[in-house]
Amino acid sequence: MTTYAALLRGINVGGARKVPMAELRTLMEGLGHAGVRSHLQSGQAVFTAGHGDEESLAAELTAAIEKHFGFSVDVIVRDHAYLAAIADACPFPAAELEGKQLHVTYFSQPVDADRFAAIDQPAFLPEEFKLGDRALYLYAPNGLGRSKLAEQLARPRVNKGLIATTRNWNTVVKLVEMTAAE
Repeated sequence: MTTYAALLRGINVGGARKVPMAELRTLMEGLGHAGVRSHLQSGQAVFTAGHGDEESLAAELTAAIEKHFGFSVDVIVRDHAYLAAIADACPFPAAELEGKQLHVTYFSQPVDADRFAAIDQPAFLPEEFKLGDRALYLYAPNGLGRSKLAEQLARPRVNKGLIATTRNWNTVVKLVEMTAAE
């Protein structure tokens, strides 16, 4: 059995695309997953699975959510080892920053610097981003909601062909803790 986190993109925001966490947990248990727990209302669930891999588990959950709730939700599934490696590889001084200042965008597949070449990083300082393994680290000292760089990074042309979902550093750390073997 492997422990995973499912990251659901764009649910329970502004009253749209409501996915109650209790219903999500029940749905995931119905798919045969064990130890299903959710974190916050913004689309994180931790579970163990004895079958599949990250991609097949994400596809299975995406299909089940659409069937149950009647709308499509992009899902990224990552195991504990990956989540821990992303936290450990953070290029910013996470321990010195507030959780709202540091974010990780998880991508459905690897990305390279060419995808972001049109973004003039120095123009956004002190905001800054760096790439990781299927992830992007964003330092936004005034928070994500005020970040001009985050606006550029979220543009459809930048993320074309990808599922991308962002979590603040507090959630990144919490998902590592929740997926750790007990």
